[in-house]
Amino acid sequence: MARLPAGIRFIVSFSRDQWYRAFIFVLTFLLYASFHLSRKPISIVKGELHKHCAGGEAEPSFSGQSSSAGHRPPRQLPDNETDCGWAPFDKNNYQQLLGALDYSFLCAYAIGMYLSGIIGERLPIRYYLTFGMLASGAFTSLFGLGYFYNIHSFGFYVVTQILNGLVQTTGWPSVVTCLSNWFGKGRRGLIMGAWNSHTSVGNILGSLIAGYWVSTCWGLSFIVPGAIVAAMGIVCFLFLIEHPKDIRCSSTLSMHSKGYENTVDRFRLHKPVLHGEKSRPLDPEMQCLLMADGKSSICPSHVVVLPGDSGNSMTAISFTGALRIPGVIEFSLCLLFAKLVSYTFLFWLPLYITSVDHLDAKKAGELSTLFDVGGIFGGILAGVISDRLEKRASTCGLMLLLAAPTLYVFSSVSKMGLEATIAMLLLSGALVSGPYALITTAVSADLGTHKSLKGNAHALSTVTAIIDGTGSVGAALGPLLAGLISPSGWSNVFYMLMFADACALLFLIRLIHKELSCPGLTAGGQAPLKEH
Repeated sequence: MARLPAGIRFIVSFSRDQWYRAFIFVLTFLLYASFHLSRKPISIVKGELHKHCAGGEAEPSFSGQSSSAGHRPPRQLPDNETDCGWAPFDKNNYQQLLGALDYSFLCAYAIGMYLSGIIGERLPIRYYLTFGMLASGAFTSLFGLGYFYNIHSFGFYVVTQILNGLVQTTGWPSVVTCLSNWFGKGRRGLIMGAWNSHTSVGNILGSLIAGYWVSTCWGLSFIVPGAIVAAMGIVCFLFLIEHPKDIRCSSTLSMHSKGYENTVDRFRLHKPVLHGEKSRPLDPEMQCLLMADGKSSICPSHVVVLPGDSGNSMTAISFTGALRIPGVIEFSLCLLFAKLVSYTFLFWLPLYITSVDHLDAKKAGELSTLFDVGGIFGGILAGVISDRLEKRASTCGLMLLLAAPTLYVFSSVSKMGLEATIAMLLLSGALVSGPYALITTAVSADLGTHKSLKGNAHALSTVTAIIDGTGSVGAALGPLLAGLISPSGWSNVFYMLMFADACALLFLIRLIHKELSCPGLTAGGQAPLKEH
C-alpha cells in the first residue's frame, strides 16, 4: 500500500473535534474582525472631513487632490462646503463635532452592551449575531451614502452613529460565549490572547480599506467595510456552530452515575479505570483542547448537557447576580480606563499623526496601523504571561505600570521624526492593548465560569457584557475628552491618557495584592484549573 501524502497525513492526524474547534476559532476571529473593520473608517476620514487650510485654500497635494477628485462635475461644490473640508466639519469647532460623532457611537455602544448580554442569553447566538452584523453593515454604509447624496446635516451623521453603536453590541458577548463554549480553561490566556488579535487585524484592514478611497471618494471608505461586515453576517448564519453539543460526534462518552446530583457536575467525563477504581472527573472541553494526536478514546467529540435536579440550571443569571461575582466590579472599572486609552488611539491617532508629522490622511491611516500591529503582540504576550504565572490581575497591572511612562515618551519623541513615531507606535500598542485584550477575553471567560455560579452556563454572556459595557463607557469618554482637550495641545491629551492608565492600575490593587499573597488564585479569587 502506498504511503499517504504528507498533507493527508497532517489532516488525519487531528480528530474531528479538533478540526471543528479550529474552524470555530477562525470563524469567530473573522466575524469580530469585520466588526472592528467597520469601526475604523471614521478615524481615517476625519482628516478629509476637515482639511487644514490657510486663507480659505486647501493645503497642497493631498487636500487639493481630494477636492478636485471628490467634487468634480457633475457634482458641484455645495454652498455650505468649503475647501477646508466637508460641511459642517469645515469650521473651527471641527474637533468638537468629530468628538461628538465618536461619543454618539460609543455612548450608544456602552448603553446597549448592558442590554445586549441579557438579550443574547435568551436568543440563539447565531440568529442574534447575524442580525447585528447585517444591521451594522447597513448603518456603516448609510454614513458613506451621505457623501454621494451630498448630506451636510450633522444630525444625520450623529443618528447613524448612534444606531450603528447599538447594533454592534450584539457582537462581543456572542463571539466570546461561543468561543468559551468550544474551549476549556487549560490555556485560555494564550488561546484568547491570540484570538483577540482580531481587534488589531480588523483595525489594520479597516485603515487600509478606508485609506484607499479617503482622498478621492470617502463615501466608499464606509460603504465597502459595511458591505464586508454584512457579508460576514451571512457567513455567520450559514456556518456558526454555537456549542459542541450541537453536532453529533462519534466518541463514546462515559457518564458518571452521580452526575445529576449537582449542576456543577453537568459536564462529566472520566478516564478509563480499572474495576473498583474511583474515577476522577475532568473538564471535557479542556481534554479536547489538550489532546494532540486525536487517538485517545477519553476525549469526547461533544459535550452532553445534563439537567440538574433543581430544574433551573440553565436559567439566565440576573444583572445584580453577575455583579456579585468576585472580581467583576474591579475588572470592569479597570477596563473602563484601559479602554478609554485604547479607543482614544483608535479614533484620534490618524489625526494626531497628520498634525504632528504633516502627512496626508491616507499615509497617516497606514502609519496608524503600526499601533495595532503592536497590539497583536501585546495581547498574545499578556495571555502567555498570565497563563504561566496564573495571575491575570498582576499581568494587567504590570503592563499598565509600563504604559504610562511609555505614553509620555511617545508624546515627546513623536515630534522628532517618522522613525521615532514608528518605534513608539509599536511599543505603545503592545502595552496599551495587552491589558485591554486580557480583560475582555480570558478574564471575562474566567469570571463567567466562576465557581460561585455552580455550572450556570448562561452567565458568561451577561458577565462579558457587564465588563465590556463598563469598558465602553470609558471608550465613549476617551475620544470625547480628546476632542475637547486637543485644541489646547496634544500634550494635554497624553497627560489625560497617562492619568487614565494610573486609574486603571488603581482599581486592580486589591486583586493584585490578593494574587501575590495567595499564589493559588486567579481572576475573581478562584483556583486555577491545572492540566492533567
